[in-house]
Amino acid sequence: MAKPDLSRNISQHPEGGDVRLVSLDAFRGLIIAGMILVTDPGTYSAVYPQLMHAQWNGATATDMIFPSFLVIIGVAMTFSFASRIERGADRRQLLLHVFTRSVLLILLGLLVNGFPEYNLHTIRIPGILQRIALCYFAGSLLYLAVCGKKGEKAESQSLRRGTVIGAVLAGLLVLYWVLLKGYPVPGFGAGRLDSLGNVAAYFDRKIFGIQHLWAYGLTPGYGVTFDPEGLLSTLPALATLLFGVLAGGWLRTRQPRGRKALVLAAAGVALVLVGLALSPLLPLNKKILTSTFAIFSGGVALLLFAGFYFVLDVKRWRRGVTPLLVFGTNAIFAFVISSIITTLLDRWHLALGDGMFVKAHQWLYAEGFATWMQPIHASLAYALVIVLVNLAIVYPLYRKRIFLRV
Repeated sequence: MAKPDLSRNISQHPEGGDVRLVSLDAFRGLIIAGMILVTDPGTYSAVYPQLMHAQWNGATATDMIFPSFLVIIGVAMTFSFASRIERGADRRQLLLHVFTRSVLLILLGLLVNGFPEYNLHTIRIPGILQRIALCYFAGSLLYLAVCGKKGEKAESQSLRRGTVIGAVLAGLLVLYWVLLKGYPVPGFGAGRLDSLGNVAAYFDRKIFGIQHLWAYGLTPGYGVTFDPEGLLSTLPALATLLFGVLAGGWLRTRQPRGRKALVLAAAGVALVLVGLALSPLLPLNKKILTSTFAIFSGGVALLLFAGFYFVLDVKRWRRGVTPLLVFGTNAIFAFVISSIITTLLDRWHLALGDGMFVKAHQWLYAEGFATWMQPIHASLAYALVIVLVNLAIVYPLYRKRIFLRV
């Protein structure tokens, strides 16, 4: 528990003075709200297509949520580390902070995955928070290796830093592409991109065992075969985070704010077009996070963030943004709470009589929504109510200026 650290998400602008990036917290909040919305429909049998992940190849709005979160983590990192360095933190202190935070995120992810049974024989080892931890750890080490020393202007180091980070980013995407297309998976050969024979799924099965993978990573006739947050596909996920690091470096320059927004938007459009242009060679696929998907989704995230930055930090139109800030300033807490609520509603059974039981979320959906709405509308309405319930839980912390951060 901590009082708000107003030094984070801070950017120096040419007009002078420190200006808090409201867009950073607001966009983060939208992502968290989106995560809750798409994971809590009243029924998965009636969901708007854009509120579901693509079945395999392709991309939906839902598929853009987690990559956007990685991008925004990358943006925030640049401001956080710059602020700590300016306050006198040395490299040892920064590395200790990075290591501690990464370990805590992994442990928290395992706690969420195992809730409530904590069966060590079947607990899912990969996960969203675990992927965030690995990407944050590796991205932080890279950033600290190339960032300037205390007192140096951001502009003086931006070219070298951007060149190195950009080269690593490109290298990660090329390496993963080569592995997907060229690694000879035993029993399947090279170049398989299905849910069973791709190299990422193969390594996850070998390293973790199928009992520790995502229970819904299924291949018909084979059972569990893959995990969307697996180990090898963390390589392009790290590249996605580095898109955010590059964007954060640009925002920390003394360029006019309008130009910053324009360049971010242009970069986003360019990445979207590149991802689409390359997709005939390597399809967009979120579940194995193909390199083309990382490029495409990174572009979408930058484009959306550019819009938030322009509206909230350039034009300063901020009416009605509070709900997003509630989620955005306590993002990890909101994610954990929503995961627990979802699990409880799924595990809690209500007695109907005659020995019949129904899951709590099924009963709430059927009795509270499906009786007076079309199923697809009722399913969405249920999800929106769950978002509001989570908002009500997190709001008192925001009102008291209490931010829970790992």
